[in-house]
Amino acid sequence: MSKRGFILTFLTVVVCSLVPGGCDRGKEQQGLEAAALAAVTRDRDRLQEQVGELAKEQDEAIARLKTAQITMNNLKNLLTEEMLKVVELQARNEELQAAIDQLQKKLGIEAEEVKKEVEQNREPDVIFVPTPQDVVDKMLELAEVKKEDLVYDLGCGDGRIVVTVAKRFGCKAIGYDIDPNRVKESLENVAKNNVGHLVGIEQKDIFTLDLSKANVITLYLLPELNVKLIPQLEKLKPGSRIVSHDFAMRGVKPDKVVTITSNKDEYEHTVYLWTVPLKKIPKKEPAPVLNDFLKWP
Repeated sequence: MSKRGFILTFLTVVVCSLVPGGCDRGKEQQGLEAAALAAVTRDRDRLQEQVGELAKEQDEAIARLKTAQITMNNLKNLLTEEMLKVVELQARNEELQAAIDQLQKKLGIEAEEVKKEVEQNREPDVIFVPTPQDVVDKMLELAEVKKEDLVYDLGCGDGRIVVTVAKRFGCKAIGYDIDPNRVKESLENVAKNNVGHLVGIEQKDIFTLDLSKANVITLYLLPELNVKLIPQLEKLKPGSRIVSHDFAMRGVKPDKVVTITSNKDEYEHTVYLWTVPLKKIPKKEPAPVLNDFLKWP
């Protein structure tokens, strides 16, 4: 029994002993109070039960939160590790790319060197036949070479044209030849005539050259080789001159054609002159009857 219940019971006994009929009323009052106390007790127990349930839910929520925090921390750690791996892979990728670039550059240089070596060591397109000196003079006269010109001799042979250009006009000239023997012979001729300050000799394939810097081009090649050079010759500056010994350029109209009988070999030689832009000869249409014949299935 609680302290309060004990007191109420004691007071009820005292009242019943002093007041006639008071015991009945005390018992009635005691019953009411007991019922009220029981109701309060039930409410209290129900509230305590609800509080317990809430506390249990709170503990479970806290536990879930802790679990989520642990999971989040684990995920953060995992993400950090993966990011470090990504950074490491990126660094390795950059190193590999740099190595690949370096290797490609090296291979490119080696391939270019091999290509140049192959080009330089291939057989010449024509055999060397020297141009008589008086024909050389006529070629340069027809080209109207001036001191400020830059002359390229394509297939320079023994270097006589570029040497003559330097000695007679005092202008710069470069001779190109694919044959190492001709290059050696040309260099000796340049040194012999003391024109090395004006003349250069290079072993190169003439069909790979950029001719755009030249003002005058000299040729002694076969007709089909002259035609093969047309794409390069068309890149010359307007007003540039091209002179060819003995052979024309199919499909391109010359500005001048002169003949000369050489005192050296007593043969007649022809010299052709073209100026840039080149004057292309239009292709003739086939005759109507032939044209219809060509269209037959």
